[in-house]
Amino acid sequence: MTEYLRDKTVLVTGAAGSIGVALVEAILEAGAVAVRAFDSAESDLYELKEKFRGLPLAPLLGSIRELERLRFAFDGVDIVFHAAALKHVGLGEYNPFEVVQTNLVGLNNVIRAALEANVERVIFTSSDKAVNPTNVMGASKMMGERLITAANEIRGLRRTLFSSVRFGNVIGSSGSVVPTFVEQIRKEKRMLLTHPEMTRYVMSGRQATELVLEAGSLMRGGEVFVAKMRAVRIADLAKIMAEEFGPGEDVSIVHSGIRPGEKLYEELISEDELARTLETEHLLVVLPPPESGAFVKEWQPSDYHV
Repeated sequence: MTEYLRDKTVLVTGAAGSIGVALVEAILEAGAVAVRAFDSAESDLYELKEKFRGLPLAPLLGSIRELERLRFAFDGVDIVFHAAALKHVGLGEYNPFEVVQTNLVGLNNVIRAALEANVERVIFTSSDKAVNPTNVMGASKMMGERLITAANEIRGLRRTLFSSVRFGNVIGSSGSVVPTFVEQIRKEKRMLLTHPEMTRYVMSGRQATELVLEAGSLMRGGEVFVAKMRAVRIADLAKIMAEEFGPGEDVSIVHSGIRPGEKLYEELISEDELARTLETEHLLVVLPPPESGAFVKEWQPSDYHV
């Protein structure tokens, strides 16, 4: 699954985030000749460099909002994993202009820099919130997926392929429900639950990393790769968390109501995507729409078996 990374120069945006760090580690283990860790968080990037001291890791400080910085960073790169984003739903509702600048203008810069550098492949990390979005962050991820698919149509004679992966709620990642519950249990002895019937698709950090790496191996350009996940009732998860992290303590559950931009139920794929979705043992592969120049009529599920 990771043979394609061997002896390659790989760049990860958002490298100092939870998903980015896991990707960097996996890429180094796969035998990449060099890894460029691109992030705007100075302290976190320094810690990342220290964690992998002695390994072929170059910490690149910069913002994906700056195209010229990306041009320098992408020079000589073979593969790009684009994980940089503003991803907090609540903050996005109050700061839509910032979300657009990072999640869309920044992504457009990544696409342009990748094409100019003639990168082999670009994998974009999206979210299940991109499906029928009700919030700014989800809408930006939906548009991001569209941009990535469209990028395959404008590459001309360049070798660059672009595809997306769709995450669920990644356990342990910054801002996800699990660490939020843990902090509330330890500090407040209570958990804020927005709605008792709310469900979320949940995946581990390892599953998220494997999805990204597998997509990079299988991609033909324009697809959206989605891991098969089970929906979990947040109320059930809260009870388990209370027993695990607050044993013997009186941890209360407070219903606070659905917050701006939130949905009761997330979805893995939309209704209009069903007809062009291929299914494998553990993946859903959403093909580009037929009107897209990236669409290949003969694609089959067997094309996506590891």
